[in-house]
Amino acid sequence: MMKIRKATEAIEAGRTVLGLELGSTRIKAVLLDTEARTLASGSYGWENALEHGVWTYALDDVWRGVQAAYESVAKNVGDTYHVKLTKIGAVGVSAMMHGYLAFDRDGKLLAPFRTWRNNITGEAAEKLSELFHFHIPQRWSVAHIEQALLNKEAHTKDIAFLTTLAGYVHWQLTGEKVLGVGDASGMFPIDATTGTYREDFLEKFNELPEAKAMPWKLKGLLPEALPAGRPAGHLTEAGAKLLDPTGGLAPGALAAPPEGDAGTGMVSTNAVRKRTGNISVGTSAFSMHVLEHDLAQPHRDIDIVTTPDGAPVAMVHVNNCSSDINAWAGLFGAFAKAAGLELAPDKLYGLLFEQVGAADKDAGGLMNYACLSGENITDVAAGRPLFLRAPHSRFTLANFMLAQLLSAFAPLAIGMKALKDEHVAMDSLVAQGGLFRTPIVAQQVLADMLGVPITVMASAGEGGPWGMGVLALYALLSTEGETRPLADFLDSEIFRDTEATCREPTVAGEKGAAVFTAAYEKALDLERAAGEALEDRE
Repeated sequence: MMKIRKATEAIEAGRTVLGLELGSTRIKAVLLDTEARTLASGSYGWENALEHGVWTYALDDVWRGVQAAYESVAKNVGDTYHVKLTKIGAVGVSAMMHGYLAFDRDGKLLAPFRTWRNNITGEAAEKLSELFHFHIPQRWSVAHIEQALLNKEAHTKDIAFLTTLAGYVHWQLTGEKVLGVGDASGMFPIDATTGTYREDFLEKFNELPEAKAMPWKLKGLLPEALPAGRPAGHLTEAGAKLLDPTGGLAPGALAAPPEGDAGTGMVSTNAVRKRTGNISVGTSAFSMHVLEHDLAQPHRDIDIVTTPDGAPVAMVHVNNCSSDINAWAGLFGAFAKAAGLELAPDKLYGLLFEQVGAADKDAGGLMNYACLSGENITDVAAGRPLFLRAPHSRFTLANFMLAQLLSAFAPLAIGMKALKDEHVAMDSLVAQGGLFRTPIVAQQVLADMLGVPITVMASAGEGGPWGMGVLALYALLSTEGETRPLADFLDSEIFRDTEATCREPTVAGEKGAAVFTAAYEKALDLERAAGEALEDRE
């Protein structure tokens, strides 16, 4: 009763923070108190669409989902605490990083939202990487705008503002064209000493003939980059109505700098200090490693981004991870239903993952490619999931499920090889994501695949919206006198009593994963050929 009473008082006093995250398959919202405890949560499922060769989301769906997630939070508050949610102390928005959202002077979207999932900017990414001598991934905003210029797309001359999905939602809620520095680092390279965009690279970009022909300079299109803890505006009256169309939510909440899902993943796993790192797995997967020193040279598979407070990070990003597992789980769930069994998702995944304990360590000669979309790490141009087996393969359910997990992690392991060559410290990595809801199984497979200990925190299931809520709390407390660096704040206030489990790689597991990965890389030509054959058929 004491906890309920304290929570009710916090809600009525507006001493709460709202964290929003627009992920690839769900839009989530959480309401936290000033000790970062979750008071209420809500979510909304959505899916991207492949339209005219471009992965996209409609902006109407953005607001439909944000409003549904908030409505669910407000209902949860009413049902649990018997009060109305009418005011909040701070709000923070996070979303999938990168991509291309271009607007004209009147705020009109000039082209459909091009998400991180697209690999349609190869020419531009290669050109910019060579120009800057700095790796520019295909999904970064600067690669998208350069490709649009190279393609001579008519809308480019009218661009007045370029942002990410988190930056767009924040702009609509607050009127502020800003971005957290971590998300900004996925638009254009950041200078770690100044915390803003690299001026030398901006000058080089502006000297490109196709950029010179435009009536704008790139810096003028980009949102202002802000570090964690800085105020980033307030929820306006129009913004409050966007969140809550019923008019029940009051404006005025402090807004934190909007961040990308990589940054909120780092916060929710307490991995913003040097020599720390984390792995987030979902529709895509990425590993983040806070650097002690600059890398010796650019690497095709390593992106240099930043923590939410501006420290350099080596990021390995893969476009595909859990989507294929989810598809197979859906198939097994449909079979169970046909057999008269109604299995809740956690039960279904638990039953399937628990089979892995009986698997051969190399998945019995089974092979899987989980590429629902193209994969830059392995040079797979288009999404073509593929499952393979030979006559001698041991085709068991246990081996099948292990092959699914190994294939989900294989591109990440391939991309992380360069980190070892650069001697980037990886004493342990903290992992988060839905695959770890079933205890031990995916955690152990990942440890064996990467050859490093993998820690999963008891709070890892809170995920990105909770991490964004923590950043909103940090911003709120910073306006009230909090002066500690973000890493110290997380250590002393957020994670001081957090429980965690750690799984070390096993000799047999590492050997089996190495055999699987070698076969995976050897057979990649088959995957590419299969994709081309299906493309011709379509």
